[in-house]
Amino acid sequence: MKQNTPIERLYNGVLKENPTFVLMLGMCPTLAVTTSAINGVGMGLSTCAVLMMSNLIISLLRKFIPDRVRMPAYIVVVASFVTIVEMLMQAYVRPIYTALGLYIPLIVVNCIILGRAESYASKNKPLASFFDGLGMGLGFTLALTVIGAVRELLGAGEIFGLKIMPDAFEPIAIMVMAPGAFFVLAVLTALQNKFKAPSATNKNDKFCSGGCAGCLQKDCGFRERSDEE
Repeated sequence: MKQNTPIERLYNGVLKENPTFVLMLGMCPTLAVTTSAINGVGMGLSTCAVLMMSNLIISLLRKFIPDRVRMPAYIVVVASFVTIVEMLMQAYVRPIYTALGLYIPLIVVNCIILGRAESYASKNKPLASFFDGLGMGLGFTLALTVIGAVRELLGAGEIFGLKIMPDAFEPIAIMVMAPGAFFVLAVLTALQNKFKAPSATNKNDKFCSGGCAGCLQKDCGFRERSDEE
């Protein structure tokens, strides 16, 4: 698979370097807002929108931003789009806006967004940067939705508000509390390791935890396969 093409950037963000399951980034909103699947979708898509547009603008301005002020400049760009997204959510999807609360403005300091701005958008062309943001955003949305769906199913017997479990099912209240997020994330990470999928905790030589661009391991088989594709 050729590097920096739209399809490769989408595949990279959703699977190969999923920000939650592989890189273990953005853990604060991941653990805090995923009490339901709809909250996961809302948080993921709002972050995705900010990622796409901030990556695009930062890539367009990468040759004009002085190196010494690049981080403040990135934060200004990201904060501008976060404000737009927050106002749109407040106007059109107020229930999700209310549920997510403080975590919407905190997207400004989400390490996924600043990390992609610094490591990718500031070094690559606008189209590739846009799709990199889209891929990472969709990967983040997928991860939050899966975690939220599992917690909602076990904690309330529902998914997206639709009753799934039979009436005899006794909801596990702890799943919609803070510890439930850690339990679900731990189980999903264990399954990744069980099936030898790429993850931050999988030490199998066949896979890595992503981040090939900054990897110092020259003889990495995963990198070699990617280069061959």
